[in-house]
Amino acid sequence: MMDDETVIEISDVWKIFGARPEVALRAIREEGLTKAEVLAKHNAVVGVADVSLSVKRGEIFCIMGLSGSGKSTLVRHFNRLLEPTAGKIEIEGTDVMALGPKDLQTFRNRKIGMVFQNFALMPHRSVLDNVAMPLEIRQVAKNERMRQAAAILDIVELGAWGAKFAHELSGGMQQRVGLARALAANPDVLLMDEPFSALDPLIRRQLQDEFIRLSKILKKTTVFITHDLDEAVRIGDRIAIMRDGKLVQMGTAEEIVMHPADDYVADFVAGISRLKVVHAHAVMQPIDAHVAAHGPIDADAPRVGAQETLSTLINLAIDTDSAVLVQDGGQDVGVITRKDLLRTVIEGTEVS
Repeated sequence: MMDDETVIEISDVWKIFGARPEVALRAIREEGLTKAEVLAKHNAVVGVADVSLSVKRGEIFCIMGLSGSGKSTLVRHFNRLLEPTAGKIEIEGTDVMALGPKDLQTFRNRKIGMVFQNFALMPHRSVLDNVAMPLEIRQVAKNERMRQAAAILDIVELGAWGAKFAHELSGGMQQRVGLARALAANPDVLLMDEPFSALDPLIRRQLQDEFIRLSKILKKTTVFITHDLDEAVRIGDRIAIMRDGKLVQMGTAEEIVMHPADDYVADFVAGISRLKVVHAHAVMQPIDAHVAAHGPIDADAPRVGAQETLSTLINLAIDTDSAVLVQDGGQDVGVITRKDLLRTVIEGTEVS
């Protein structure tokens, strides 16, 4: 049962490609076949393997993995662009699997906005007409849909480009038009499949910043697909990492960096700087234990909030010899020493 804060609920979803996917799935469940064995014995490919997850209202939920990990395959089940072999999909309390063709089309038009890697703009339409397309499909009156489309173009800072055509825009601008088009119909959920990966690094970072800004304004529930962990860490409220169709770990960037589920995830996060990802609450130790080992803490010891970043803590440690007290809700809840900070940076493990 979905609560009010859960927008997307995916339960036990499987996708197997092949002539007899149900037979292959039964063999997996009964015989414990691996992905390679399924291919050899049943000539079937496991695209998604028993994935369950939920996405909260207003959350940016990143699904990441290398090519072939199943991330894009999974997301195409959310609006049934692909039909799952097994499992349940609920969005805003609607059982997506129970929808007939007409209701499914209405659901897609009204509830889901999609942004793709390749922009997918209509070359014979102006920028304004491209953005207005979802509203045209809904049969919104022309004057009203143009008004709404113009308002969205202003939000993505392309208001002056409405009369231009796609070929007159840079790649970054075209992708902003694609985002504006997805937002024009005011969907409950945004599905974004590697939207910035085709752009050069500088433009990609600028669009990441733009997307973060828009997300704070519009508060759209977003599922964001990427193969770039740096991008996921920068954008996502939570991250799910996939491998071979399976979800191997899900959590905040901090949780994944500090507590990788296995060697695969550990290798992924090895290159991620912890300075902006790890916060004080993950590094602190109990005050009582510190006092027992080292004696009383200075009365004028500096204090920081539980969400202060490791970067700020290190700068603070440079300027003071004292331990740093961590506060939450106005109460001292932990203490951090230079040793704690150094160990966290060097080893990437939580201090106990």
